[in-house]
Amino acid sequence: MTLLRSVSDDRRDIRSRRLLFRSWHRGTQESDLILGSFAECSLASFDTPQLDWFEALLDCTDPEPFDRIISETSPPPQHDHDVMWLLRSLCAGPGRTPKNNGS
Repeated sequence: MTLLRSVSDDRRDIRSRRLLFRSWHRGTQESDLILGSFAECSLASFDTPQLDWFEALLDCTDPEPFDRIISETSPPPQHDHDVMWLLRSLCAGPGRTPKNNGS
């Protein structure tokens, strides 16, 4: 079991490093700063579904995640999850909270 756990941990580490790199290399400085900073402080605590959701956000074209993160409207259903709301909270700033129509 220890070897299996080690392999699983290695795969998770590789995936997290790949997601971190992709977060910092989006194409626009704004997206890089938001997604890269978020990834640095959040990826280590994410479970597998959260990593999947974050990866799906990174698979979108560059303006899409940025627009969904800073928008006041609800994200589309495929991006209406806790990772998106964590990102929105990060960007909302002190004294502001993102609108979450799902709560």
